[in-house]
Amino acid sequence: MNIVDEIRSELADAWLPIVYADKVRSQRTRSYSLDIQPRQHRPEILHTLLGIELKVGNKRFACPDLSTARYLRVFARAGCREFAVPYDITKIPAAADEFETSWHRMLLLLEDAVKGRPASAMGRLRSNLIRVIREEIEKIGPGEKMPEFRRDTKHRKK
Repeated sequence: MNIVDEIRSELADAWLPIVYADKVRSQRTRSYSLDIQPRQHRPEILHTLLGIELKVGNKRFACPDLSTARYLRVFARAGCREFAVPYDITKIPAAADEFETSWHRMLLLLEDAVKGRPASAMGRLRSNLIRVIREEIEKIGPGEKMPEFRRDTKHRKK
């Protein structure tokens, strides 16, 4: 069993793609697209006079609030260009918390797994782990551009 599989099994339901599939894609979502390169893994949240922005490489993305910026930052770290965002904005802070917790637990498990190895091995394993996460999220997909709105109501039909 390789290190990626060990980390995935250790995290179980807290594995980032599983959290994404269960907590985000299972509800009404809209797709979101970040125009970034997969290798740009150092996103920053900036508090500017115009509001909150997510900076990835040389590009900046305006965010309506801090929780949305935190949510987008996790996907930018993984190099995901397209993913789903909950349509109900009240669900974003909880999802951002779960994603960030999962991300940091994953990095802690990776550090434990590579103790005593050279730094280059740590870098290779980290990039391999991020690639696996990105590929699994891409398989799950971003969903529709806009969620489907049901036109029928709960009123009785005549």
